[in-house]
Amino acid sequence: MTLWIDDDFDRDLDLRPCRCSRAYLMTEEQEKFIEKRIATAENIAKSMGVSSRKGFPVATGVIDYFPDALLAIAEVSRVGNNQHNPGTPLHWDRSKSQDEADALLRHFIDRGTLDTDGLRHSAKVAWRALALLQKEIESDAGK
Repeated sequence: MTLWIDDDFDRDLDLRPCRCSRAYLMTEEQEKFIEKRIATAENIAKSMGVSSRKGFPVATGVIDYFPDALLAIAEVSRVGNNQHNPGTPLHWDRSKSQDEADALLRHFIDRGTLDTDGLRHSAKVAWRALALLQKEIESDAGK
């Protein structure tokens, strides 16, 4: 196991808290996952020059367009984490569900209504679409 101290990764992994603040023990599998994510991000950043990255309007072209929708998606993340990983920091436990396309379409059928947990099915569609896209991008970058 490795001691990992980083606020950015603790919400993405199922890490066990240590007694010290913001420190987690990480299994070898989790360490490999982080190394792959870092390598993927570095490869994407290297393949795009600074001027290219400046052309991606994340704030003005995504957050400013869809602030309420993004908040609804964030709530899906929070509620899902509490349901599937109670008592742990917010993170995406990819082992819990791997059928993004099927789950997306199941929620799409009920779009415009609320799920039994009170969340919008459409927000769950968007969450699953983001999960599917993220995995596709990571897969392509790993080739």
